[in-house]
Amino acid sequence: MSANGSPAGQQPTATYDSAFLKACRREPVPHTPVWFMRQAGRSLPEYLKAREGIPMLESCTRPELVAEITLQPVRRHNVDAAIYYSDIVVPLKAIGIDLDIKPGVGPVVAHPIRTRADLAQLRDLTPDDVSYVTEAIGLLTAELGPTPLIGFAGAPFTLASYLVEGGPSRTYENAKAMMYGDPELWADLLDRLADITAAFLKVQIEAGASAVQLFDSWAGALAPADYRRSVLPASAKVFDAVAGYGVPRIHFGVGTGELLKLMGEAGADVVGVDYRVPLDEAARRVGPGKALQGNLDPTVLFAGKEAVETKAREVLDAAAGLEGHVFNLGHGVMPSTDPDVLTRLVEFVHTETAR
Repeated sequence: MSANGSPAGQQPTATYDSAFLKACRREPVPHTPVWFMRQAGRSLPEYLKAREGIPMLESCTRPELVAEITLQPVRRHNVDAAIYYSDIVVPLKAIGIDLDIKPGVGPVVAHPIRTRADLAQLRDLTPDDVSYVTEAIGLLTAELGPTPLIGFAGAPFTLASYLVEGGPSRTYENAKAMMYGDPELWADLLDRLADITAAFLKVQIEAGASAVQLFDSWAGALAPADYRRSVLPASAKVFDAVAGYGVPRIHFGVGTGELLKLMGEAGADVVGVDYRVPLDEAARRVGPGKALQGNLDPTVLFAGKEAVETKAREVLDAAAGLEGHVFNLGHGVMPSTDPDVLTRLVEFVHTETAR
C-alpha cells in the first residue's frame, strides 16, 4: 500500500495535485512550492512551549505531540509541505541502540560499533518497533488534507558515522578508518543500516507520507570515488526498496557539491542542493531527469527583508530553467531565526512565481 491507502505505485488522491508533488514529478506548477528543513522545531515559540520539559527522543514517540509539532509551521508559514517531526536516530533507538540526544552536543552512542561483533546491536526494524510513527502519521494526514507530508530518514553513511564515532565528529576518523581499513565490515554495517532505513521509510509511506527525504548530512566529508565505492550502494538499496510505492524520493547532504551527480545516481527523484552551489550549476552536475530542491543560505534570513528578497530572487532566477524546483534553504532553519521572516519568505516566493 502507498500513501493515504492507495495501492503501491499510485499517488494519493488528496495530495497528488499539490504544487509540491507536481514539482517533484517535474510537472508544471501554479507556483514554486516552498518548505524548509527544520521548519518544525526550534525556531518556533509554540514548539518550545509544546516540548517544554520533554526530552527530544521522548517527544518523537508521542503521536499527538508529533502531530502538533509537525503541523505548527504549516499553520504559521503556509508552506507547501509538512515534514514529519522526528530525528534520524529514532530507528536506531527503536531497535535498542543505547543512545541519547544530549542538548548542545547531538546524538551520543554508549557503545560505538568498532568490530564485527558490535554489528549484533543492529537487528531488523519492524513496524511494531515504531507504532507511534504509524499513529502520528494517521493523525497528521487527517489534519493536513491536500498538504503533502514528507517522511524522512538518515542515510546509511550518516547513521554509520554516529554509530562508529559514538557521536558527532568533524573528522570522522574512526568511520573512515573502518571504511578504508576494513571495507568488508564497513560494507556489512552500511548494508544493515540500509535495511533498517528502508524499513523505517516504508512504515512512514504506508502510514500516509506522500514523499520521503533521505538525509546524508555528513556525506560531504567524502571524496567522490569513496562515495561511489563505499556509500552509494547502500543509499541505492534504500531508494530501490521504496521505489515501488511511487512517492517522490529526495536526497540531501551538506557540502555535497562534488557528489551531486552521484547522489542523483543513487536513485533520488529530487536532489537537494546546499547553499554552496547555484541551482543552474547544480542542474548541470546532476544531469537531466531530476528535480532540484534548495537552496537559500539560512544565514541570509538574519540580513533584513531587502536582502532576503534579493537572495531569494537569485535562487529563483538560477532555478528558472530547471525541470522541477522545490524552494528550500540550503540547510536547516537555525534556532534563532525569526519565524515571521520565514512566513514572509513563503509569501514572497509564491507571489514571485505565480503562474
